Amino acid sequence: MICAGIITVSDKGSLGKREDLSGPAISEMLADVAIEIKKTIIIPDETDQIQKTIINFADIEKMDLILTTGGTGVSPRDLTPDATLKVIDKQIPGMAEVMRHQSMQITPHAMISRAVAGIRGKSLIINLPGSPKGAKENLAVILPALKHAIEKIKGDDSECASQ
Repeated sequence: MICAGIITVSDKGSLGKREDLSGPAISEMLADVAIEIKKTIIIPDETDQIQKTIINFADIEKMDLILTTGGTGVSPRDLTPDATLKVIDKQIPGMAEVMRHQSMQITPHAMISRAVAGIRGKSLIINLPGSPKGAKENLAVILPALKHAIEKIKGDDSECASQ
């Protein structure tokens, strides 16, 4: 079974001034496809905290999948992609590209998303938007590829036969 962690990045959410709706929406979607939610956390938009939390989830908690929600735009406090890039070993640009492409069919604001996806050790890390609607739409696009990606990251050396 795949185990996952969800990191909600929100200054207001971390202070209890805004209810986290994205984290629970993501949890529900993952539960529907039998991905176990190992841990959820709400942290402020602080680069060092984002980095430390991703590192903890990947290196200590050994989570297969780490999803962040929030902080992917162009506002001064949107720091999630920057923090993620500092702690991943490899990028997976196709995932971020397909999320933006699909979102562009819904809103032109998708073009200002700076979300990234990548690998740290044996963990797949993906930045999702902070809105529940955007997070669900983006996750839905990549969901069909998650299991295969995680298997490969963990060292599965079977052939990737085209169907």
